[in-house]
Amino acid sequence: MSDNVQERVERLAIPIVEDLSLELVDVEFKKEGHNWYLRVYIDRDQDDQGVDLDDCASVSEKLSEALDNHDPIEQAYYLEVSSPGAERPLKKEKDVYSAVGKNVHVTTYAPIDGEKAFEGKLTDFDGTTLTIETKVKTRVVTKSIPYDKVAKARLAIVF
Repeated sequence: MSDNVQERVERLAIPIVEDLSLELVDVEFKKEGHNWYLRVYIDRDQDDQGVDLDDCASVSEKLSEALDNHDPIEQAYYLEVSSPGAERPLKKEKDVYSAVGKNVHVTTYAPIDGEKAFEGKLTDFDGTTLTIETKVKTRVVTKSIPYDKVAKARLAIVF
């Protein structure tokens, strides 16, 4: 099979989370020590409500049944279903659009103006460029970051 575990699990998980009016944020399949972990991150797409324990339990139960029926993973693993947390990753373009007006942390593959990490308010995203307002001492500086240069992006909590 040409696709990987994450893609196979995503195909099983998407209808389950959408049926519960939730969103699939990410799927990870990692070996930690001697054990494999399948981590499924879910969120509520509307009103910044987030998910609760009941949402995670519902998805876990239904996804576990689907995984048992389709058996897309050869080795033993632990299934974990949870919220992506307050510093949710911005994996897809639609996630970045949704983050406009919020604080973000962005790292790039290569330095831009000598920097590879940027944190501040995402003021605009046009599909090709992120515009972030950052503070340098007492000044507000606007940085333009090409989307194709973004290695990772996530929401950021400001204290």
